[in-house]
Amino acid sequence: MRRTLIALSLALAAAMPALAQDFPPPPPVGEPKPFKLPATETFTLANGMQVTLVPYGIAPKAMVSLRVRAGNAVEGEQTWLADLTAEMLKEGAAGRSSADLATAAAGMGGELGVGAGTQTTQISINVLSEHAPEAVALIGDVAIRPTLPPGELARIKANLARQLSVALSQPGTLADAALARTIYGPNHPYGRTIPSQAQLAAYTIDDVKRFHAGQFGAKRAHLYIAGRFDAAAVKAAITKAFGGWAAGPAPLALAAPHQPGPRVVLIDRPDAPQTTLRLAFDASLAGSEADIPQRVTNELLGGAFSSRITTNIRETKGYTYSPNSAVAFGPGDALWTFDADVTTNVTGAALTEVFKEIRRMQSEPAPIEESKGIRTYMAGLFAISNSTSSALANTLATRDLLGLPGDWTDRYVPAVLAVEPAAMMASAKASYPLDKLTLIVVGDLKTVEPQLKALPELANVPFQRVTVP
Repeated sequence: MRRTLIALSLALAAAMPALAQDFPPPPPVGEPKPFKLPATETFTLANGMQVTLVPYGIAPKAMVSLRVRAGNAVEGEQTWLADLTAEMLKEGAAGRSSADLATAAAGMGGELGVGAGTQTTQISINVLSEHAPEAVALIGDVAIRPTLPPGELARIKANLARQLSVALSQPGTLADAALARTIYGPNHPYGRTIPSQAQLAAYTIDDVKRFHAGQFGAKRAHLYIAGRFDAAAVKAAITKAFGGWAAGPAPLALAAPHQPGPRVVLIDRPDAPQTTLRLAFDASLAGSEADIPQRVTNELLGGAFSSRITTNIRETKGYTYSPNSAVAFGPGDALWTFDADVTTNVTGAALTEVFKEIRRMQSEPAPIEESKGIRTYMAGLFAISNSTSSALANTLATRDLLGLPGDWTDRYVPAVLAVEPAAMMASAKASYPLDKLTLIVVGDLKTVEPQLKALPELANVPFQRVTVP
């Protein structure tokens, strides 16, 4: 039997070159096609709530998603109170229990999702088309008439406490929290990302009710419905479910000035086998003239899997598994961040390569083929990432949150394809000033700190050791 298997393996190995030659060459990559947003309808109720309807796709499904500007940014010093409130919203509404809500959602072919983010609390459900009006009514009950049962608070807080314990055991969480506190300051809402266990445990049902009553309202809400649905029936359901909602406060306009660099912030994890890195620079605001060039430049530098940094420190050097860079946008705010977990004893070497790739982007125009490839990739990815109703609703919600124009989605692909190598080089020079960097390092500092201090880029940069939270 073993001889037979060996003979078969040798025969297959010998045949492989011939088989490979029999395959035809891959087809050429086609020119990217523009993305065209389907006809949408946006209107505002008398109480100030906005509604966007997007007939989209062919599947008999509809995404119903309410975004309320009541996220972590409006918590004040009560970090994670928005998260706690979001979890409590699922515990019952308008006389129905949490089990009743789940059963109702399942009967529509969907599952109720509620979650809080920095800017918004989101209440969403993806249902069969004929149930879109019922889904509107369900979301209206959850948003406007939640039960917020006191008896469930202890369990919900215990669940969040476990999540907090797990998060604090992860170096990435520590790095992200330190970066936020460093960039925005400890007294800014964006700088407070993690509560203490004692703080979380102290929240009461009155805190939750006060947050819901004070932060939720029609003026802060935007309802998105995307997919296949009966527009007339949906509009009637919207008026019935949300027409009587109190206007409440307008969305909070929150300034977010960045604390200037350069600086290196260190968090010690003795004997950690890896170092967690966060490198950050101020970025251009979404919708600004520099926005699209910086997005294309970022993808080539570190955003795409085929990016220069990934090719260098992952594929060639083997220093890390999954480096990445991205621009995080908020209303009136933008921050470029590179993150990676690298082997401890090559922390300095990995950063040397990252700095080298930044300088190469700043000093050499990208070759035509390389720059065209990344633009084509971004154009195609935009179409793919908006191919479902849920994804399209998310894109439109982000567009509106950032104050981008209505035709931004249609203009995105042509704008990306128009970014030439010279514009990318200019963007790199403006976007990554190494003399103003902010670097967060979580790792075994007895091994890592000497490596950092040996880097020329960090020779005159102040170092600071901190703890989180």
